[in-house]
Amino acid sequence: MRVGLTGGVASGKSTVSAMLRDLGAVVVDADSLAREVVEPGTSGLDAVVAEFGAEVLTEDGRLDRAKLGALVFADPTRRAALEAIVHPLVRARAAEIEQAAPAGVLVVHDIPLLVETGLAASFDAVVVIDVPEEVQVERALRERGWTEPEARARVQAQASRSERLAAATYVVENSGTTEDLRQRVAEVFEELTGSVS
Repeated sequence: MRVGLTGGVASGKSTVSAMLRDLGAVVVDADSLAREVVEPGTSGLDAVVAEFGAEVLTEDGRLDRAKLGALVFADPTRRAALEAIVHPLVRARAAEIEQAAPAGVLVVHDIPLLVETGLAASFDAVVVIDVPEEVQVERALRERGWTEPEARARVQAQASRSERLAAATYVVENSGTTEDLRQRVAEVFEELTGSVS
């Protein structure tokens, strides 16, 4: 069974991914793959530099994610150009990982932009991590050190809360305690694996 996992920035998606992995799911993390496909020496990094210029590189030739982020999150056209480079590379790598997963295992694709990229329908189920926008902003300020305008720009650049919820097969509300979250994730995992067996 293929499951898409998504949620807005600072919604707790990474925490939920880790919980699902601990329960036995194979997690395909689009964020880590997006970093992997633009490592130095990759065709992905070459394409990003060709599109955005060498100023998006650090002194040691790595992608300066903060500098690139400032460019693309302020301009939807530039963001679309970056996504056109990175998304196909991430999908190809994700397919490789999925193919290597043992038979009968729940495969969870952790995709921040699942709704935005129109991929929700390609999964057997979609799990949405849901928090109010103000909680996202507050967490981004506290945990990521962003300014409030940066946090709000990132939130606004993503699908709205209602758009994500409309795509959900399962909703995991994450405004409570870690224990509340762990319990809800375990319930969803049981339902998903129950429908596999």
